[in-house]
Amino acid sequence: MRNDVDVAIIGAGPYGLSIAAYLRARHVEFRVFGSPMHTWINQMPAGMRLKSEGFASTLYDPDSALTLERFCREREIPYSDIGLPVRLDTFISYGLEFQRRLVPELEDRVVVSLDRSHPGFRLQLDSGETVFARKVVVAVGISHFQYLPPILCGLPPELVTHSSRHNSVGQFQGCDVTIIGAGASALDLAALLKGAGAAVRVVARKPVIRFHNPPGPLPRPWLDRVRAPMTGLGPGWRSLFCVKGPLLFHRMPEAFRLEVVRRHLGPAPAWFTKEAVVGHVELNVGSSLKEVLIQHGRVHLHVANLSGQSRWIETDHVIAGTGYQVDLKRLSFLSSGLQAGIRSANQAPALSTSFESSVEGLYFVGATAAPSFGPLLRFAYGARFTARRLSQRLSRSASRRPIRDVPDRVREAQFSPVSSAEAPIDTAPTMGSQMN
Repeated sequence: MRNDVDVAIIGAGPYGLSIAAYLRARHVEFRVFGSPMHTWINQMPAGMRLKSEGFASTLYDPDSALTLERFCREREIPYSDIGLPVRLDTFISYGLEFQRRLVPELEDRVVVSLDRSHPGFRLQLDSGETVFARKVVVAVGISHFQYLPPILCGLPPELVTHSSRHNSVGQFQGCDVTIIGAGASALDLAALLKGAGAAVRVVARKPVIRFHNPPGPLPRPWLDRVRAPMTGLGPGWRSLFCVKGPLLFHRMPEAFRLEVVRRHLGPAPAWFTKEAVVGHVELNVGSSLKEVLIQHGRVHLHVANLSGQSRWIETDHVIAGTGYQVDLKRLSFLSSGLQAGIRSANQAPALSTSFESSVEGLYFVGATAAPSFGPLLRFAYGARFTARRLSQRLSRSASRRPIRDVPDRVREAQFSPVSSAEAPIDTAPTMGSQMN
């Protein structure tokens, strides 16, 4: 591996892998760092199912050769473009196979620091190696941006945790657990915990938990298609605008963009989670936390409802299913100089139409780019638009040194089984999805 390259990619999730596949096809010299599908393997609850439909849960290469549909067909895994939720273990195995076949040069290394170095950037790896790159793509996903409400901050981690800490819940068997939140991560964990033998309750500020509607009969009636056209983000004209018009969205006023990203497609559990939760888990809606105390190794929550009535809840553990909020300060590998040079909007980088930040040569994709391009970038489905556009931009100034091609024996091979060491996932298909 060269220690000076055109492009360095930080992150190996759906965005990082898709961008790498596109750069390879354009013969752009790059190195890509990260553990493949790390967030999905380590921070999503095993047993869940994705909210996104099958056609919107694929990774992307220019030839669309390695689609999720093909992976499932060759593994004899049930698949449908619409209506059959994708299991987490299936999506992880697919992502690992995509990486093995189309991004074989991935380096399972952590970038511990990133700083300027004329004429580009200097990356320090956890192996001790220093890499110089003329351009850097930050594709770290959501793993850095867990949001914990201020009232829960600073409490003992053995008693209060974020939902991303729990890709398994067996340790809570026989415990009393309270989950804060009304979105997919909160309700998915509630169902998982109930199934694992825990006593579970949910506390949510929202007066009603709005589950996504199940898909109707296929093919959809023409009137339904007109009223709510299907997109990779779900049905509806607003979602269609988000999918078809990210560059138009980029031209909207900043305040408008931030409000749309905050409100459209907000946290909501999937339709298939409803039957596992409603009637089985205590739901305290329209309730807010007023005070939290730790006494005798247990958590005491002072909760008030919309009518002003309050009560205390005593519980063994509190899980904050409160989602993620992008904040550049959470990217600790960015040097203070880079942090100071990045123009931001609401803690997210303000990006050009080519994903470039105010620091020349430094690009951000995925959730960090959503305030610039819209809700599409909060989901794996946005990786196609991103990989196409960004690879075009990066190829214009690339040195185009020869890159080792994917051997024909790898390109043409059938998908091979993934060992349990590669995908340590509980395969029980029971739960709903978190953010894609």
